[in-house]
This record gives sequence, C-alpha cells and structure tokens, in this order.
Amino acid sequence: MADFVLDPAFAATAAVLGELPLCHVRLQLDARYPWVVLIPRLPGLRELEDLSVADRARLVEETVLAGAAVRAVAKVLGLAVDKLNVGALGNVTPQLHVHVLGRRAGDPAWPGPVWGHSPALPYGEADLAKAAAAARIALNV
Repeated sequence: MADFVLDPAFAATAAVLGELPLCHVRLQLDARYPWVVLIPRLPGLRELEDLSVADRARLVEETVLAGAAVRAVAKVLGLAVDKLNVGALGNVTPQLHVHVLGRRAGDPAWPGPVWGHSPALPYGEADLAKAAAAARIALNV
C-alpha cells in the first residue's frame, strides 16, 4: 500500500476519518446526508475487478462497517436512515472508491440519486466534529 496516492478530488470534498485494513475512509462534506467514502489503498485501481478476490471480500466487509458509521453519523445529527445506498460510480473521479450514504424519505434528492442533484451543504464546525467522532467510533479507527 506504499504506492497508494489519493486522488486530490477527495481532499476537497471529504474529511479524513482514518484507515481500515484495506481502505482509507473519509466523511463526505455534505451535511444533508450521512455519507462515508471508502478508497482502497492500492495503486492504480479503477474497477472492482482490479481487486483480488480476497480484497473484494474485505471491501464488502468494510462497506458493511461503513454502513454502521453512516447510521452513527445520522444518529448524532438527528437524521433518519430509511435506506443505505452503496455506489461505486467513478465517472468524475475514476480512482476506485465506494460511497455509503444514508437516505431518508424527504431528503433533498429523495427518491432520486444524490450525485449531481445540488451543491453540497457544508457542515458547521460543531456538527462536523460530532459526525466525525461518531463515525470513527463505529469504524473503530
């Protein structure tokens, strides 16, 4: 994992939460949605098929863990999670990454996708600190 380089786009849109065995983990900076991004720390990845079978299995387990972090973020922010959405799109940022976000009836993009819906709503300083702390506890990072 020494050759791993994070695409700079992630630094502008998501705060560092920590490291899991496979993935670098970030909190997406949109206060409307509890949202975690997993980025496998292996060089040159673009597609799930680029991962070994063992790493794909690890990514699924880390995705489940990220779902618990999303629910923890929602709880401290007073948001409901009616459905966890998981996506690995990569159309804008091709480096392999997985979005795990909590959706709820009536959220700004419901029931459509959040991608491209509207500009992000920044976190306030206190809410960002609460959200990041809750996610780190759930992720054990």
